[in-house]
Amino acid sequence: MPLTDQPRDWEQILFNRRMLTCVFLGFTSGLPLYVLIQLIPAWLRTTGVDLSTIGLFSLIALPYTWKFAWSPLLDRFALPGLGRRRGWMLLTQIVLLCSIAALGSFNPEQSLQMIIYVVIAITVSSASQDIAIDAYRRELLADDELGTGNAIHVNAYRISSLVPGSLALILADHMAWQQVFWVTAAFMLVGIGMTLVIREVSDDAIAPHTLREAVVEPFREFLLRNGLTRAMLVLLFMLLYKLGDNMAVALETPFFIDQGFSLTEIGSVKKLSALWASIAGSIVGGVVMLKLSINRALWLFGVVQILSILGYAALALAGDDLLMLFVAVSFEYFGVGLGTVGLTAFIARQTSLKFAATQFALLSSLTAVPRTLANASTGFIIEAMGYFHFYLLCFALALPGMLLLLWVAPWRDQQAAG
Repeated sequence: MPLTDQPRDWEQILFNRRMLTCVFLGFTSGLPLYVLIQLIPAWLRTTGVDLSTIGLFSLIALPYTWKFAWSPLLDRFALPGLGRRRGWMLLTQIVLLCSIAALGSFNPEQSLQMIIYVVIAITVSSASQDIAIDAYRRELLADDELGTGNAIHVNAYRISSLVPGSLALILADHMAWQQVFWVTAAFMLVGIGMTLVIREVSDDAIAPHTLREAVVEPFREFLLRNGLTRAMLVLLFMLLYKLGDNMAVALETPFFIDQGFSLTEIGSVKKLSALWASIAGSIVGGVVMLKLSINRALWLFGVVQILSILGYAALALAGDDLLMLFVAVSFEYFGVGLGTVGLTAFIARQTSLKFAATQFALLSSLTAVPRTLANASTGFIIEAMGYFHFYLLCFALALPGMLLLLWVAPWRDQQAAG
């Protein structure tokens, strides 16, 4: 990790090999999640599976919320050959490639139970990959690179959604689902290649030397450093900051299908809108994180994130309107992307280098709780109240997380963004 005793200008921070690493690892980290939340729901919906069942599939993503339970193992043990972080990254990426490719071999009408088993394998492997990549990124970046590096990671993460959420949907109109899943799985080779060429950066000298130390000390250190009251507020903030937008996008692909759009229209419009919005979010997020503190970025990005939910409410009223679809998806990718950028940088600032995997996993696991538990009920809520009122509810549920910023990230507290 580079020394940062002297302040550096933005060119030194932005243009280096560490930021390029963040791009490729961000892409390979995001791809499996978007397979779970975009491609699989579309696949199930087009084969006649009802919304309630698709919504309940969110419960299979519970490992994302419990990954802190086995993260100490990744802090404590190193797989032979590649090191403490890269070894776990490579193992999980190989499992993900094979599991995603295997999905297309099953018929949802006949083999739903087998699909559940494969999806569980994808979820556990994806969550474990995230543990290793998040810890690697925390150890790779200097303190003054945290904001920009996490902004680049998050936007690359979101750009990966173009594969399962756009390319795969377009291909599904022209080829068999089995081939679609093979093509999607092949993009995991991006991460495998990057893992093989980067260097290991973890410091074995400060790594936990016993399993007990790896399990107990991360939580003890976090509580002692923050104090009990602030620690509890930070954990609550992790739960609520992205609750509204996570629910809003939980069933977005079935929502677009029910609005009357074809898979090709959804894939084409999402490709264009997500691409420009992600690039714009990357530029704006990177600049803001360089110029402002993490605290102020959380406020600004949070406001845009909340307002973006209303774009889906407007689309629910507009119906089959391609222009409105483009505007709504663009706003969502821009707003939610900014919110994630700020939150990820905030999480990185809350972690210590010694327990990076466990503490990062704990805090990021809490952000996945709404996406998993709340999203499991979205199908029932939508069927009961309709899409328009559902998105208004999501907007209201986003407000408490913003209010918590008054305590966990005050606007006037000038903590460096990194």
